[in-house]
Parts: sequence; structure tokens; C-alpha cells
Amino acid sequence: MALEGECVIGVLPLVWQKSILFGTFLTSLPFLNAGGILATTKDAESFLLKEAVSVAHHVGAASIEFRHRDKCELGLPVKENKVTMLLPIHSDPEITWKALNTKMRTKVRKAQSLGIVAEFGSKEFLDDFYAVFSHNMRELGTPVYSRRFFEKILNVFPEHTFLCRIQYHGITVAVSYLCGFRDRVEAVWSSSLRSHLHLKPNIFLYWSLLSHFGQQGYRVFDFGRSSMGSGTYDFKCQWGAKPAPLHWDTWIREGLELPERNPENPKYRLAIKLWRKLPLPMTKLIGPHIVRCLP
Repeated sequence: MALEGECVIGVLPLVWQKSILFGTFLTSLPFLNAGGILATTKDAESFLLKEAVSVAHHVGAASIEFRHRDKCELGLPVKENKVTMLLPIHSDPEITWKALNTKMRTKVRKAQSLGIVAEFGSKEFLDDFYAVFSHNMRELGTPVYSRRFFEKILNVFPEHTFLCRIQYHGITVAVSYLCGFRDRVEAVWSSSLRSHLHLKPNIFLYWSLLSHFGQQGYRVFDFGRSSMGSGTYDFKCQWGAKPAPLHWDTWIREGLELPERNPENPKYRLAIKLWRKLPLPMTKLIGPHIVRCLP
């Protein structure tokens, strides 16, 4: 924290992550799209950067990733391959509906005709959410967070976190875990069962989210992070969402290369392939210990 007298003029949350597999590094903030330095002056910004580097040396971190939504001009290498996808929403669902293209409206109507329904809640839907999410993460070859992680967020931020589940004849086929702040709500974690994709539950899920949260007073729907040109990026573009670049400034210890700790890195391909073959209960047991060390 940067102080001027008794006045706070800057803050920087840092999380220290370390493991044998991925090394030692600092992130602001892991698991999320943004974090980084928040300062009212350039001097405060420079001070916080300097202190962060000092912390990195103290704990033996190889790098620091500052996840900013806006350009900060810190003089550091910047990763700009990730974007977040934003769409204006309205209190009147009819306005949001008319903004969709004809193809998306047809897909939503088809899903509605098949008898699936959307329900919104909180901790009472956590088991349903985790069952679908953990299954989908295993299918993607990605370690899953612990159920306790999601439960903790719901407990600490009960007024700003929401769960949505899509059901078909009593079976939960799609889920979303959302966080709201000011006029923006973000679908941070969403999944649907591949076995029920013929119902288009993901289409109905996102239409339900747009409609519901517009009526709750939110004005911007954040579809979450994507890589440009990926399948998820194309899916979000279909809704009319526009990309907003993310600027992830990275400090690297001298002599080291810019780290790439993500599924797109070719060196993780074999691990991803093997993870998909593991029994689901094993991924739930092992996964949280691995993913807590990933940013």
C-alpha cells in the first residue's frame, strides 16, 4: 500500500505461488482477469512496482504478472493475447433480444422449445455447479479448483456472487458462476455437459444470464476471458460481444524468458492428454493441489 501522510494513494495485491512443476512467481491477481497496480499518481505506481520487485527478490520469484485492464506504461513486457468480451444489456429483455442477430434468436427459441429451464440461486446450487464444472474441466484436460474455493467466495461475497443452473427433466446440464461489481456482471466460470449439447444448453444459459441480470440492474455483461480466434472467442462474438484487450505487464528476473503457464503451451500437451483419461474422482482429489499453483 502506498501512503501520502494518512491518505492511501495506491494498492497492489500480490499472491505468491510456488510449486515444483511451475516454479515460483507472483501474480496480481491469479485465477481472474484483472488486478495489478491501482494508484492515483505515477509516483505511487512506480513505488508499488519497485516494492513488488523487492518482494519478488525476497521470496525468490522468477516473475511478476500484473493483470491490468488498461495500459499502464510500466516499461515492462506486456502480454496482449487475451481479451475479455463485453456486451451491453438492458433492464428490458426485449431490447437485449432485438439486439441479437436472427441466427442467435433462432438457436435460443430452439433450446426453449426443448423444455429446458433456468434457475438462479446461490449456495443451494453449489453441488450442481461443481458436478458439471469438474466434469467439464476433466474433459478439457485442466485441473479443477476445489469445491471449498467456490464455497468460500460465496460466503465472503454473498451479495455479489450468483449461480445459475440449466435443467432438463430435473438434470442439471449447464451452469455458471458469476460475480457482479457496480454495473458489470461477469460469468467467471461456466460449463455445460457435452452429453446434452443437442439441447443447446450453453445457448439457453447465456440468454438466461443476459435477460436476468439486465433486469437486476447490471448494464454490462462480461463473458469472461478468451484467446483471440479461439472457439470460445467466436462463440461470444455471436452474441454481439466486443473484445476489450487485457494488458498483462510482466516483470522477469534478469536472464529468464517470458513465462507461458497456460494450456496453449505445447509442453503441456501430453499432461493435458493424460489428465483427460483420469477417473473423475481422482481429478477432484488431485486437481486443487495443482491448480492453486497456476495463475
